[in-house]
Amino acid sequence: MPPADTGASTLRVGASSASTAPSAVPSAAPAAPRGLRERTPDEATRLRPGGPGYRRMTTALFAAGVATFALLYSTQALLPAISADFGVTPDAASWTVAAATAGLALAVLPMSALSERFGRRAMMTASLTVAALVSLLVPFAPDLTTLVALRTVQGVALAGLPASAMAYLAEEVRAKALVGAIGLFVAGNSIGGMSGRILTGWIAQAWGWRAALAAVGVLSVLCAVAFRLLLPKARHFRRGSLSPRVLARTVGGHLSDPLLCRLYAIGALFMTVFGAVYTVIGYRLVGEPFGLPQGIVGSIFLVYLVGTVSSAGAGQLVARLGRRGALYAAVGTTAAGLLLSLSHSLAAVLLGLVLITAGFFAGHAVASSSVSRAAETGRAQASALYQTAYYLGSSAGGALGALAYRAAGWEGTVVLGLLAVVTAAGITLYATRRAVTARRLSHARAANALG
Repeated sequence: MPPADTGASTLRVGASSASTAPSAVPSAAPAAPRGLRERTPDEATRLRPGGPGYRRMTTALFAAGVATFALLYSTQALLPAISADFGVTPDAASWTVAAATAGLALAVLPMSALSERFGRRAMMTASLTVAALVSLLVPFAPDLTTLVALRTVQGVALAGLPASAMAYLAEEVRAKALVGAIGLFVAGNSIGGMSGRILTGWIAQAWGWRAALAAVGVLSVLCAVAFRLLLPKARHFRRGSLSPRVLARTVGGHLSDPLLCRLYAIGALFMTVFGAVYTVIGYRLVGEPFGLPQGIVGSIFLVYLVGTVSSAGAGQLVARLGRRGALYAAVGTTAAGLLLSLSHSLAAVLLGLVLITAGFFAGHAVASSSVSRAAETGRAQASALYQTAYYLGSSAGGALGALAYRAAGWEGTVVLGLLAVVTAAGITLYATRRAVTARRLSHARAANALG
């Protein structure tokens, strides 16, 4: 597919791959962009579907994805119970989620720099191990302040995993299989988010929220062990520099890239919607007119299975619609789900959640894979900046969504979500118009040259 389909200027295609600033253009077509092929002469030795090590790699990263979302959002389904136990408002309790995602967002860039020095595999292993160990302390928090503090530490610990995982995949997996591999990692996120919430919902109903968080801790330990045993050693990692000057130059290059900045913004906006909806939905479902018990509310998160399918199938969606087309589809699906969730029918609300989840995970998989392929240099930092924006969006969505719910009920949360998806659509539309203009200019120049 031509570069115009990514929203990048057509002129970028001819940029030298030796440039120090990111310049590769992500493509929806199976073939990798020229810049990507030029920097991977050992493509034949990389992991591919059906090849040796690929299944172990995807299984290991799937387990890491499960643990990441199960830990990061372990208190989300338990917020009504935590509010009742500590006697706090929904927006105060929501900080048990927002603090974890904010801690991850603020630490992911420094952690990604460490991964350039010590390796993706070592960083991911250390990150997941520390986060799992902290999770065993979380159930014993005596008050909300301590719980929020532990959750912040947990978020910081997890920061070494997401960006390192994206960089590992970009380095170790063949370009043609990259979107699918990242989709499977994101699918692990969705399974972790679903299983963690269902597990905590039913256990909390029987034994309380502390026992529920202990169960998530045990699950994360098992995932950490499986990850370490299964993940193949990195064969294409090249040790980078920890120099602050080099890091600043790399980060500055990424932040000056219009394509990357648009992808960062889109990821943050999608996550704002998702964070707002799933932070507040428990309060809505346990209240009137639904009055559901905690276990049933936890089971509502079975809709995450839709996210597993939509993220794993993101590569096929891109192949059919192009990257921007896939983003438009994700925006439309999410907006339709938000509007449908306004209904007072439980079936309609559940269908709305299905659409929101499908749209979010598809949009996230497309945006995150585009970042991994767009970065010419400093892939870990490029992915880290995406993760920073993504999880800041989660923190903002959770906190603002809870405030909106407290002020205006579920309708307030839906308005917040619609504002976010409309903004994401606007960014994508701007990229479309810019790409069309660039393509016309390129064609005119080519015609003049032939004339």
